[in-house]
Amino acid sequence: MRIGVDSGGTFTDFVVLDDDGGLDSFKIRSNPKAPHEVILAGLERAARGKRADVVHGSTVATNAVLERKGARTAFVTTAGFENLLEIGRQHRARLYDLTPPPKRLLIPRELSFGVKERAHADGSIEKRPVIGNLKARLKRARVESIAICFLHAYRTPDNERAVLEALHDAGWYVCASHEICPEFREYERASTTALNAYVGPLMREYLDRIGRSRHRISVMQSNGGSITWAEASRQAVRTVLSGPAGGVVGARAVAKASGFTRVLGFDMGGTSTDVSLTDGAPRETVEATVDGLPVRLPMLEIHTVGAGGGSIARIDEGGLLRVGPESAGADPGPACYGIGTQATVTDAHVVLGRIAADQLLGGAMHVYPERSAAAVETLARQMKVSREEAAAGILRIANANMERAIRVVSVERGYDPRDFALVAFGGCGGLHAADIAEELGLSTIIAPALAGALSALGMLLADRVRDYAMGVVGQASACQTEFRRLERRARRDLPGASLERFADIRYRGQSYELTVPWLPADPGRPFHQAHQKTYGYSDPHRPIELVTLRVRARQAVGRTPWSAAGPPAGSASKPERRRVYIHNQWRDIPAWQRAQLSARRAKGPALVLDYGSTTLVPPGWSFRRDRAANLLLER
Repeated sequence: MRIGVDSGGTFTDFVVLDDDGGLDSFKIRSNPKAPHEVILAGLERAARGKRADVVHGSTVATNAVLERKGARTAFVTTAGFENLLEIGRQHRARLYDLTPPPKRLLIPRELSFGVKERAHADGSIEKRPVIGNLKARLKRARVESIAICFLHAYRTPDNERAVLEALHDAGWYVCASHEICPEFREYERASTTALNAYVGPLMREYLDRIGRSRHRISVMQSNGGSITWAEASRQAVRTVLSGPAGGVVGARAVAKASGFTRVLGFDMGGTSTDVSLTDGAPRETVEATVDGLPVRLPMLEIHTVGAGGGSIARIDEGGLLRVGPESAGADPGPACYGIGTQATVTDAHVVLGRIAADQLLGGAMHVYPERSAAAVETLARQMKVSREEAAAGILRIANANMERAIRVVSVERGYDPRDFALVAFGGCGGLHAADIAEELGLSTIIAPALAGALSALGMLLADRVRDYAMGVVGQASACQTEFRRLERRARRDLPGASLERFADIRYRGQSYELTVPWLPADPGRPFHQAHQKTYGYSDPHRPIELVTLRVRARQAVGRTPWSAAGPPAGSASKPERRRVYIHNQWRDIPAWQRAQLSARRAKGPALVLDYGSTTLVPPGWSFRRDRAANLLLER
């Protein structure tokens, strides 16, 4: 038995692959104060006394960073570089703002400690570290965790290793940059290591609680592969986008089952929306940021906006309607859940008739339409419009936010979104997909069979993956030796895995590089091609420079049999009728259960109801259920 678990802001999703190949899915309301209790309860329900392989996507690291609730962390660096994290890159996100808010530091300046040591970029060591009374200073500072980042440790880790061993015995959670991010660029390497130290103790405690169960626990990484829970405890920073990464893997898999390889992933959950682009393979990056903090690790390229079903609608100081990024989350949740009082995107759908009182989770979760009506009515009076107009306005603003996010991963990367199908998933994705597709000019939408839990399904499908890197700025002659060294580590950590080589390359004199597959006979050729696609030009005659070598070890897991979702059998029963507000008017439309649909094409408007999601098919769109049990909408 295998179980995928996606711990979200509003619901925690479970997808179960039984021994006989059958798929099952269910949701449990999340508990932000004790997420592990929800996980353990769900595993007991899913496993039914058996031992299972569990792949878990966690939000512990992400939430700790966003809420600044990580461990009290110290930063130990080369003497003279104590201000490194505060100075950063001097980038101005808001160029014309004369009074920008101060940077939100994970580690305050008073918890940065310098050590007298010096290594050079050529690998030589001038001065061994002098620790002195460092331990005593750290104890007086009452730190729980320590991040170590010395100058040029990506080339020569000996000094870092000596301090790491000296501090590790004292009982702190300690990590060093040569283990976390052995790459060129001091600030990004330090930031990544600091993030790992900041979230590491929380992640270790959380995973220890889950790891006490009888199940074999793996954790989803931000790169779309899984690692063991012990590895995730040591390198927690690799899990900061683990949930959304599962969605990318799941979206690619379900789209491929329906015959599509070029897709835009659109994951609209309770607190946020994650968008991604897959052109045969998902796009990746090593230059991601989390709440403005650089993370120099291989990650799937995912753009997140604060627009979800729980996003709160409000009137700002200028009298304009705003939606998000603040969210009602799981507690208190949207007004219709029975506790909250503020209007959210979900409440707007309830007011417009798209979500009924007994619709969520197959009727297991009751919603209160009268509470949604009261919450939206409050905004409508402020705006001096009708309740329906206020609800429709909430949805239009949420759509605009999400449309901009899709343009970031497509148009701004040189892709035409009209060449892609939109995979809409998450609890709310299907309700917004057609409106967004029309704005972007897309003609095909895929609403997966397990749309409400697709991230958890993606975790079941994810390979076991390890990434290794070595900074080699200007050291072209050493590349073969370093590749072999990285591959020895990969084979030791993941026996039997397939290995892939990559390199970060740039034109000599450039400040930034591109990651491309390694071609031993002509390493410049894939780089020139990637440069042409990314920037619109290339110069094959210009000298290139190697910056970082990368090796990826991949071990495939068993694939989910798509026949488990069942063929599109259809049903002779008629759909229920629902009064729904569409295109500025109330209309009486059919509301189908997904199991009632067949391969025969039907025309909108209509609603398609599922256990964990709802899909709105507006006028001008047709829909059918294909051989993979996905719902296909075509304009």
